[in-house]
Amino acid sequence: MHAEKTVRPSAGWGPLFGCLGLMILAAGAFVLTVAGAKERPPILSGGLIVGEVLLFVPAFVGLFGLMAIAPNEARVLLLFGEYKGTARESGFYWVNPFFSKRRISLRVRNFETGSTTTPARKDAAGQVLTERSRTRGVPSKVNDRDGNPIEISAVVVWKVVNTAEALFEVDDYEDFVAVQSEAALRSLASRHPYDSEDHHTSLRGSTTEISEQLCKDIQERLEKAGVSVIEARISHLAYAPEIAAAMLQRQQAQAIVAARTKIVEGAVGMVHMALDHLAQGKVIELDEERKAAMVSNLLVVLCSDRHAQPVVNTGSLYH
Repeated sequence: MHAEKTVRPSAGWGPLFGCLGLMILAAGAFVLTVAGAKERPPILSGGLIVGEVLLFVPAFVGLFGLMAIAPNEARVLLLFGEYKGTARESGFYWVNPFFSKRRISLRVRNFETGSTTTPARKDAAGQVLTERSRTRGVPSKVNDRDGNPIEISAVVVWKVVNTAEALFEVDDYEDFVAVQSEAALRSLASRHPYDSEDHHTSLRGSTTEISEQLCKDIQERLEKAGVSVIEARISHLAYAPEIAAAMLQRQQAQAIVAARTKIVEGAVGMVHMALDHLAQGKVIELDEERKAAMVSNLLVVLCSDRHAQPVVNTGSLYH
């Protein structure tokens, strides 16, 4: 593991003006030397020219040590392959001109699993021919704990926190984040059912718990890449098309059964209340047979999904 070393380079304005001043001084001296070459011995003129070149070249090379760091960016400094440190503070700085300065973004980024990124295409001169683009995320098809094929995708929000690990521990940390996030999402989906009837953790019903578990699983996989996962949430969840119709019918049947159960519970309570009120108020006394008939009629009226058609008895109580 590579530990990040934070360094603060020296300010760049002094070296900038110093290098430019030395270059102008060397160029002016060179012009004067060439102009008065006929009046001096050749050896003296040659020595002056060599001195001016030796003054100009280091000043020119020194300009390559200048670098500007924007906010939420960092520069990883290497000297002939050896890691020297990371500059994180924004500003204009100067470092050893022989340092290779690798830029890395510290901004918060997000992506959707299943999406592919096409890098920018440049010509030989470095001009961008095609901008970098990202396709829309395609949901991953995976079997849940019960073996039902489902489609699932997630949005992951992350940022680089250790530049040394991000650059040196993995080959391409952005691709590493995408691949490991996809793997963690598939593993999570296979450990939980799409829906649960016994109030256990499910993909559809336990949104908060699933998001926390997904974030934890992805973070464990990305620990070695110097990346911190800020948030991970499921953005798409559905049954696969081949079983979607059957699962919809099952959900409708479950909803109908639950509704009927509620209706029956309420109807039984209302019948019990009606019989208690009749008995307490001594409005009418019914034998067991008539009570059974009354209970049957009330349950039919209360549990029916259509309006009841009353029949008015104009005769005696029992006819």
